[in-house]
Amino acid sequence: MNTTVVNTGTEGKTWGGGNQPLKSSYGKMMMWFFIVSDALTFSGFLAAYGFSRFKFIGSWPIADEVFTHFPFLHGVDAPMYYVAFMTFVLIMSSVTMVLAVDAGHHMNKAKVTFYMFLTIIGGLIFVGSQAWEWNTFIKGEYGAVQTKGGNILQFGEYQDVNGEQVFKRVAVADFAIAGHDERVQQESKTGLWFVSEETLPEFTVDEVYNGLKANSNVLVRTQIIDEHGEKTVLSRGESLKQIKDNGKLFVQGANLQVNEYGTSLFADFFFFITGFHGFHVFSGVVINIIVFFNVIIGTYEKRKSYEMVEKVGLYWHFVDLVWVFVFTFFYLV
Repeated sequence: MNTTVVNTGTEGKTWGGGNQPLKSSYGKMMMWFFIVSDALTFSGFLAAYGFSRFKFIGSWPIADEVFTHFPFLHGVDAPMYYVAFMTFVLIMSSVTMVLAVDAGHHMNKAKVTFYMFLTIIGGLIFVGSQAWEWNTFIKGEYGAVQTKGGNILQFGEYQDVNGEQVFKRVAVADFAIAGHDERVQQESKTGLWFVSEETLPEFTVDEVYNGLKANSNVLVRTQIIDEHGEKTVLSRGESLKQIKDNGKLFVQGANLQVNEYGTSLFADFFFFITGFHGFHVFSGVVINIIVFFNVIIGTYEKRKSYEMVEKVGLYWHFVDLVWVFVFTFFYLV
């Protein structure tokens, strides 16, 4: 039996998609490939965060108590307000990007320029807001004591709010009694060679204990969450005992080692994931600025196509969508 082999003309070729595979240009296809790969990266980070939170669910910081600040409103308890504002600004910047892409389809240079400008402003506001949030998170406000086991002990008092006793945090600086002994920070030139001590904390544990002892209304709250979904508040006697027996270090704010709001793992994930997303937004702003100036000088008018605006629009919508998931995981759940 004879077999006839028909040569279709594609033998030896490795790509048969032409210039527009799947009805899309090569540039947009590559942007989609990048978005999918980056989405997998963010998914891995958020999955790791979810597993870690589930493991330490009984001591995880409560977002409503951590993100309570608002610029220029010092002392006002505004849980999640500023984060909601940041989210609104980023989503609206995605809307203006859609309008810019639509104007590009109609070859309307003036509208593309206008909406691209609004998108850039929205991105800058978001990046600036995130920098402010980081700064506030790092500095802290109340302070706490870290125990020898690594747990965090916070301080507060019960206050009457609408006829109900509510536990409100108190800053350590408001009740700690500073000692008269001068503390000298060790430097390499005054101690062991090549060994320097970290920055000294504002208060010692003894100063915090003496202040707690002198203020009978101040109590200690642990990082353990009770059956009502709130942090466990100790009795007066237990409060004094915990600080005296287990107090190790006064901490204020959050970094990669300690976190006054609870387990340090929360701060680790917060800095890494929000920082990684913030870098994406910053990169998007830089790219948008480059495209914006190309729109102004008429580069895309000469090409008879605003496809570049559409490609950066895909990237911008992606970072907006990622923030929705970050916002949900870190702030809402």
